[in-house]
Parts: sequence; structure tokens; C-alpha cells
Amino acid sequence: MSEDSIRRVTLIVLDSVGIGEAPDASDYGDAGAATLPHLAEAVNGLRLPVLQSLGLGNIATLPEIARPILGVAPAPCPAAAWGALRERSRGKDTITGHWEIAGLLMPTGFHVFPPGPPAFPDDLVRELERRTGRRVIGNKAASGTQIIQELGAEHLRTGAWIAYTSADSVFQIAAHVEVVPLDELYRACAIARELCNPLRVGRVIARPFRGVPGHFERTADRRDFAFPPPEPTVLEKLAEAGVPVRAVGKIEDIFLGRGITESVHTGDTAASQTAVEGLLAQGDRGLIFANFIDFDMRYGHRRDAAGYARALEDTDRWLATFLPRLGGADVLLLTADHGNDPTFRGTDHTREYVPLLVFRPGRAGRPLGIRDGFYDIAASLARAFGLPPWPRGTAFDL
Repeated sequence: MSEDSIRRVTLIVLDSVGIGEAPDASDYGDAGAATLPHLAEAVNGLRLPVLQSLGLGNIATLPEIARPILGVAPAPCPAAAWGALRERSRGKDTITGHWEIAGLLMPTGFHVFPPGPPAFPDDLVRELERRTGRRVIGNKAASGTQIIQELGAEHLRTGAWIAYTSADSVFQIAAHVEVVPLDELYRACAIARELCNPLRVGRVIARPFRGVPGHFERTADRRDFAFPPPEPTVLEKLAEAGVPVRAVGKIEDIFLGRGITESVHTGDTAASQTAVEGLLAQGDRGLIFANFIDFDMRYGHRRDAAGYARALEDTDRWLATFLPRLGGADVLLLTADHGNDPTFRGTDHTREYVPLLVFRPGRAGRPLGIRDGFYDIAASLARAFGLPPWPRGTAFDL
């Protein structure tokens, strides 16, 4: 193993924590979006002392970004290497962002359904109804929390699937846990995944919920059914080389389990943090790859800046307890997969630069600049664990 005897890398994706509009943001209708700077302004300043000490505020000073984060000033001597990543794939969704982090390039984006109604092709809906024995209602672009309030009562009466999409490449199916058992919902999503494959739809998502009319809420039993990766990722190459790859959160779903040697499936950030701690405590070499989902799922899409800020501050406090657990052969790598500006119009992801923080105990911070492609992470992991040079990206020192 190279990179000065690195044994383990913990790669955490802070889901949707963008840091400023990407150069091509206008192509996506996202000109002016800036998740961290805008939410900091909305709450009169963020309190993120650990992330600040690592260099989060320094990233915001890069000329390409130049959007200060209120309350998070640049650190005089950052404890981490700091920079930002520009996405090169077409899209601003979870699959595209994570796949590029793992070394892929998607020059052609996934299929996005029209807002509707109807959003979905008639033949797809009819075949889903035939194979599952349940009718489809909804069939339009909608907020997930709003559509279950709108159609939840009808679903309780009829047992029909609530199917909906968004500005992302998704086919989502919601069902009440007392009407449709989880196994049946997951089977229906597997069928929908098969039906959506010819259209190149990024994800089919199971959205179970509970409660009574007027008080429905989604559960933590969400499952993502991803489009198959078109080529091997760095995760697969690591696993083939005998380097364990341990996934936390929805990572296993995003990569269809490919290249994953162990997985802890979780439904929220707190559970993911606990899982990361447990895997770190095992003391084994390899890669721990985690997604912290709450920023996006609970606050970004709901345009809840105050909740988003609280979630960031909670994670900052968690980092204060996590960093001392790292040894000299450990690396912590923090980044994101896209933006989701909670002050922006609509309810969807935003095309942004994402932060890059690389912390190793005892190593001084340094600037990494703007990296041209999320796949610089894959290139760096490949080099750190002694793999052949990755065909895309430029490696940085871990």
C-alpha cells in the first residue's frame, strides 16, 4: 500500500451540501444557487467550529466560488487539505454524483420524466399495474411529503400505488405500511426498476409511510433501486485487489452492491454516524464509504433552511467526537454529491461545486484548488491503495 502507509479511508458524502453554483448551473436552471452560503445567511450564521477548523471557510474564498459562509470564517491554519470539486457528468442527482466520485463519467444524463400528469408512459403504468395487481394514482411530479398528504387517504381506501417523480431521474412509489407490507413494496419497486431500465431512469425509490390522514409521515425504510453502473467503479477494483469496502446508508443501493464487501443499511444520518463509528472501531484496513442523508432528504427538498442548519451543526458536533478516534494511518475525506439550496426556488437539487476536505491526523492542511471532476477522489483512492492509475481524474495526496 502506498501513500505513506495509509490503512483506512473514511469517505463521507454530506448529501447535497453544495458550496456555490457550478459554471454550467444556468443549463440546469440553477444560476445563483449556493447551498452553504445561502442557508448561512438565512439563519444569520452557521456555527460549525470543527468544519471551520478543517478549512470549510477557506473553500468559500476560492475565486471560482467567492461566496463567504456567514459564521464560518477561513481558518488561518486549516487542519485539513481543502478544495472543491466540479462535476463533469451530465446531471445533478444522487446516482450521477456518487458514480462520478467512484470514478465514472456520465456524459449523457439519465431520462427525466415530464411533470405531468401524466408523467409516466402509459405502457409502463399498465404493465406495473398488471404485474403488481394494484392500480397507480398520482402519476406526476410532486414533493414526496405533499403527495402522501394529498393522496394518502385514497391510497388507504383503494390500496393503489402512489407513483410520482421529480426534476431528477426518479420513479418513486409510496405506500402505507399498514396497507402494503414492505416486502411487497420492494418487490413492486424491483418490477418498476426492470420496466424503467430501457428508459435509462436513474433510480426507482420505495417510499413507505405511516400515520392517518392529515398526519402522514415517511418511515426510515426507504430503498433505492439504481440503474446498473455502465462500467466497474473504483469500489469494484478495490474489492478485487483485496481491499475491503464497507458501505453505510444508501451506498449499497446506489452501486447495486457492486464492489461492496460489507454494508450497514441505515435510514438517517444519526444511524449512519453510529454505523461509521462501529466500522472504525473494528480497526480493519480498507474504505468506509458513507452517505449522510438528512441534509437532502429532510431539509433541502423541503426548503427548510433552519432544519438544514441544525443538521449541519449536529454533524459538526459529531465530528468533534469522531476526529479523535482517527489514528495516524487514517484519512477522513468529506465531500458532497450535488447541491440542494434550501433558499432556492422549487424543491429539487441544484448544480453546484461541492466541498472537498481531506483530514489526516498530524498532517498540515494545504490548498487543493478546484478539482476538475468528482472522479479525482477515485483517482486518489486508487493511488492510496496501490491500484493502477485511474483512467480519469488527477489524484491528490491523502
